[in-house]
Amino acid sequence: MLVKVFGSAVFGVEATTITVEVNIDKGIGYHLVGLPDNAIKESSYRIAAALKNNGYAMPGKKITINMAPADLRKEGSAYDLTLTIGILVASGQIKADDIDKYIIMGELSLDGGLQPIRGALPIAIKAKEEGFKGFFLPKQNVKEAAIVAGLEVYGVENIQEVIDFLEGKGTLEPTTIDTRAEFYKDLDFPEFDFSDVKGQESIKRCMEIAAAGGHNIILIGPPGAGKTMLAKRLPSILPPMTLREALETTKIHSVAGKLKEVGLMNQRPFRSPHHTISNVALVGGGSYPQPGEISMAHNGVLFLDELPEFKRDVLEVMRQPLEDREVTISRAKFTVTYPSSFMLVASMNPSPSGFFNDPDSPQTSSPHEMQRYLSKISGPLLDRIDIHIEVTPVPFEKLSEDQKAESSVDIRKRVTAAREIQTERFDQMENIHYNAQMNTKHIREHCALDDVSKQLLKTAMERLNLSARAYDRILKVARTIADLDAAPKVVSSHIAEAIQYRSLDRDGWLG
Repeated sequence: MLVKVFGSAVFGVEATTITVEVNIDKGIGYHLVGLPDNAIKESSYRIAAALKNNGYAMPGKKITINMAPADLRKEGSAYDLTLTIGILVASGQIKADDIDKYIIMGELSLDGGLQPIRGALPIAIKAKEEGFKGFFLPKQNVKEAAIVAGLEVYGVENIQEVIDFLEGKGTLEPTTIDTRAEFYKDLDFPEFDFSDVKGQESIKRCMEIAAAGGHNIILIGPPGAGKTMLAKRLPSILPPMTLREALETTKIHSVAGKLKEVGLMNQRPFRSPHHTISNVALVGGGSYPQPGEISMAHNGVLFLDELPEFKRDVLEVMRQPLEDREVTISRAKFTVTYPSSFMLVASMNPSPSGFFNDPDSPQTSSPHEMQRYLSKISGPLLDRIDIHIEVTPVPFEKLSEDQKAESSVDIRKRVTAAREIQTERFDQMENIHYNAQMNTKHIREHCALDDVSKQLLKTAMERLNLSARAYDRILKVARTIADLDAAPKVVSSHIAEAIQYRSLDRDGWLG
């Protein structure tokens, strides 16, 4: 008897429906075809044990299973449930007339229990697109799949629940989630708040500008100055995600298997990889390409602490995704693209010892050591960082103050207002949403300077020996400062403030 059951494969952030054809005939043997990987080939042992422990039996006949399309590689243990149900129906042990209306996915335990799978959200989106009635999957993944309206999503704990439902002996309630309620939950209660930060007003201002224009930022200062503390609080002042951004972000985390019984992600992600990270772990890849840290930080913040400690080749592979806001991973037979539109926040000590020109510091580094340390960061990478700011330690008087600082929610209101101005400005442009994405043509159009501002910028560039690359960056940051002031034009005060944020471009910085 021949039976067709439906599963799904995930490539990148998109799913493809897989037809599992099970044929049982005279003879003996178990033949699994259609480019399955080792995890799928091993499924026969899990299936046999699960069936026996639930009162069913593996047919002692010739079982041929084809996973179509047969030229597409299938991976992972998520097809266990699909294959098991196919074998039971094909061998006549259960009767299921409506089996072709459902997508069935799940990894089996030997007792018939179900383990979580990856990519439940993209699979659910594809199932709805292709007109399937429902989707059976492990209970741990049900919240992410239930985001998709118009699809009956059943979270099951074991194989017996699926069998009873298909035979009409038991009932299962589909899980429904109010996507909008889930989306707006806890938005005004960030875990890390700027009100916790004592002093550092100029750095907070810098963070506000970076958030308002989507600018990449690097913080330079000695240990204990608060660089990591400030970076962790940056997502709390970014504008709330749109529903489209939340879906995009949830999809990537679903594919990576990082959603633990969570529905829609409504907080912007904050990723902070260790400096020993490899190229593949940062940008994504592997024999079956998985998203890397830069994609996990999509629509959020990627924080690289102690930037010069990262391997140079790891930092270099990040240059193109920073520019293109997506990363393409090519393999011999297929190519996948993951989105990677994130804000880069980097921090570094000014020297190997951590202290810079500080007469009270316990140890100092020679100018040669400092130059070698700083040269680990390439010019092209620095070119993609708009704001450089020095962070100084907070004095005791500020640390011991009882006064509460401004909260993240208040700062976010100003940032959101500035972003709305930019959204309106770039409304007709497909790939530009905020100031940091402007190219030279847009800078000339939206950052026109009057004579006073031009003279100020010229004087600053000559006197501070600013490099040529600093020119466009200063204009972009000045445009964001003007947006925070709701000013239609960039004026000299905006330029003067933007010039302060280019520390690493000054020729005498090490002197």
